[in-house]
Amino acid sequence: MVFALETYCPATGRLFRRPHRGGGRRHRRGAEGDQPVSGRGTADLRQILKPRGGNLGKRHRTAEAAKPDLANDDIGEETRLALWRSQLEIRHVEKRAHDLFLQNLVKGTVHLSLGQEAIAAGFAVAMEKGDYSFCTYRGHAHTLARGAPMSGVLGELMARECGLLNGKGGSMHLTSVEHGAMGSYAIIGAHLPIAMGAAWSAQYRGTEQVSVCFFGDGTTNIGAFHEALNMAQVWKLPVIFVCENNLYMEYTPIGDVTAVEHPAADRASAYGMESIIVDGNDADAVYRVAQTAYAKARSGGGPSLIEAKTYRHSGHSRGRPGHLPAGRRSQGMARPGPDPGLPAKAARFRLRGSRDRRHRRRRAGGGRRGDGDGQGLAPAAAGNPRDRGL
Repeated sequence: MVFALETYCPATGRLFRRPHRGGGRRHRRGAEGDQPVSGRGTADLRQILKPRGGNLGKRHRTAEAAKPDLANDDIGEETRLALWRSQLEIRHVEKRAHDLFLQNLVKGTVHLSLGQEAIAAGFAVAMEKGDYSFCTYRGHAHTLARGAPMSGVLGELMARECGLLNGKGGSMHLTSVEHGAMGSYAIIGAHLPIAMGAAWSAQYRGTEQVSVCFFGDGTTNIGAFHEALNMAQVWKLPVIFVCENNLYMEYTPIGDVTAVEHPAADRASAYGMESIIVDGNDADAVYRVAQTAYAKARSGGGPSLIEAKTYRHSGHSRGRPGHLPAGRRSQGMARPGPDPGLPAKAARFRLRGSRDRRHRRRRAGGGRRGDGDGQGLAPAAAGNPRDRGL
């Protein structure tokens, strides 16, 4: 059986048939009738061996099978890559902040968002430039997701002049107005009325800006939570309240001190809102829910309350790593990464860069680590074994 060599060009989705002649000088330009293809490297070309003599229909079916599967792709490759890059950046910065803290270079403490990256990425990518973000003291992820520079965030943690606030705010007060990050607030629930006020201002000025307020599950038992939701619904304000439910209020399981199963979603009906629960570890799901909420707010439909189920991979803060008994920890979720389904999605949609990411991980000595749980995004930070707790 004689084989012919075909070349697939991802840019055009076409197969170009070229006889395989060994690549010698005599056949440098190929046989007569060969079609040129862009690029010469393996990143641009993919070779497929098939028996010669196949009919035209089979060849066309081969080309169709080689094309990326974009079924049900309402997000698109560009947006999905933006989601991945945002999560990757957040994960690397948070790990670096952890290392800097252990080196005694961070002034004060830090509250990391390891494991919760998909929420920040999903909402930020779906935002428009003029929208507002309000977050808690665990605000590194949201500030980075809005486009604040990594050097500014880490510089602020280390009280350096290059920080976002010239080193005067620190980890718990990250603010970058130019990027729409309107501050991190250390007082539980204090920023919900402020976010509501920003939405009221946007409504009054008719700018179609949306205010997004992120908070933890413990905030749902604070009076400001209920007051802000009530007033936002009465005035139909363009504000979105996002509860990042990581199951623990510092070290207390939220279920032990709350009368309802879902601390945010189960209370939405009391204020005439829809009960919305989303997988906070799935960036695609978060992005879709965010898009719907933004469209509702901009059209005058009023506020939304969204509960994103997630889990943090570290303690409440670096000053208190929070080593819990294994039995208590197992009552929560398994430890997923930032969107554990990303490797499968990258393979399904054939996103550019997924192959390079695997190559970089193997070069770093990680093997296949992280393919299912996202833990291979960066080398594990050395430190106190207690830091592996909740």
